[in-house]
Amino acid sequence: MDELINEFNRTVGLERGIIIGDSYVARNTEISRALMSAIDGVPGAPALPDIAVVYPGMATIMVDKGLLVDLSTLFNAEELSRYIPAFLEEGMLGGDALYIIPVAKSTEVLFVNVTLFNSFAAETEGITLSTLATFEGILEAAEKYYEWSGGKAFMYYRDLFNFTLIGFNQLGGDFLEDNKYNFSSPVFRRVWDAYFPSAVKGGLAIFDSFGSHLMATGETVCILDSTASVAFLSDTVTYSDNTKEDCELAILPYPVFEGGAKASIQQGGGMCVFKSDARREYAAAVFLKWFTEPQRNIRFTVEIGYMPVTLQAFSEYLERSPQNITNENVRKLINTVVEMQRQYSFHFPLPIEGIEETRINYQRALRTIAENARSDYLSQEADGAAYEAVSAGALERFVSSMR
Repeated sequence: MDELINEFNRTVGLERGIIIGDSYVARNTEISRALMSAIDGVPGAPALPDIAVVYPGMATIMVDKGLLVDLSTLFNAEELSRYIPAFLEEGMLGGDALYIIPVAKSTEVLFVNVTLFNSFAAETEGITLSTLATFEGILEAAEKYYEWSGGKAFMYYRDLFNFTLIGFNQLGGDFLEDNKYNFSSPVFRRVWDAYFPSAVKGGLAIFDSFGSHLMATGETVCILDSTASVAFLSDTVTYSDNTKEDCELAILPYPVFEGGAKASIQQGGGMCVFKSDARREYAAAVFLKWFTEPQRNIRFTVEIGYMPVTLQAFSEYLERSPQNITNENVRKLINTVVEMQRQYSFHFPLPIEGIEETRINYQRALRTIAENARSDYLSQEADGAAYEAVSAGALERFVSSMR
């Protein structure tokens, strides 16, 4: 970001009398807190900037306070047509005005330790990488791997809220209706059955941190995680006995429920412009247009595992660029993301009030009920009767706890 801002100031900014400066650099949560302090007039808070990196939930608050510019007044129709439509739609916050210009988006993909997977598949009939194209295939592999490995988990779902949301999108329906969970839908039962039974029996890992740790220690073969995780994945596995093994990574498209449509999550922030005066708002738009030009946007996004935001970046530049990228895993990721961009639809939760709290509470509750059942399961003889005993009424208790 700093490099690109300096480049803008030396070139287009110098020519047009526009200087961009960093006023506050921090993590997203810290930026949000700083913006809220500025909005509320907290003593010592920084002044509101002309441009800020925001996520939809935060932007919704600022729109309600009348602080943000409708960017469709600063970008013409031809300019907006260059962006991937689903990415623009998220910045409309469920309405007709555009408040966030996308600058980088991530999705989720399936990371596989092929070295470990091949050892397992060579001794397991009917299991290949293509088995992992569906969640049903993953559950089959997880059951067989648990037995083959002597009790290790096969897979880890990093974000259970996204997993549920996209399950609904794939199978038809909305997980959140009128700001309430749609637990009465038969789709939810399919999502539940794709997680809870296997988590209790040990095929899916119950964990509350980054999946890269599980991959690096050989605790799982696969993780379903954000594309941004590619920067943290190791080329070696260090096992509990301190032995090490080189591992090859495969990066596969997001799995699909059998009979469902190809869909995955889109997430990531964008940039908004605060209302000020016509000159400053115009200058902000000049920078945003420059920043999201295809080749420049690729420089900003690709090496950190994010997707560029324009159609041209995917079709003309990105498809030709992987051979120029030195990181092999990033090259694999690009090929997978380009395939997904052609074949998948991308979805996002609407920026309803309290969506982040909703996400956190849902994931915590689902992991907790699975973890408790797993503990009870292990304390008994691990057979079909044990699972029936520990799972009886679990779905109903979970649904009741979320209401």
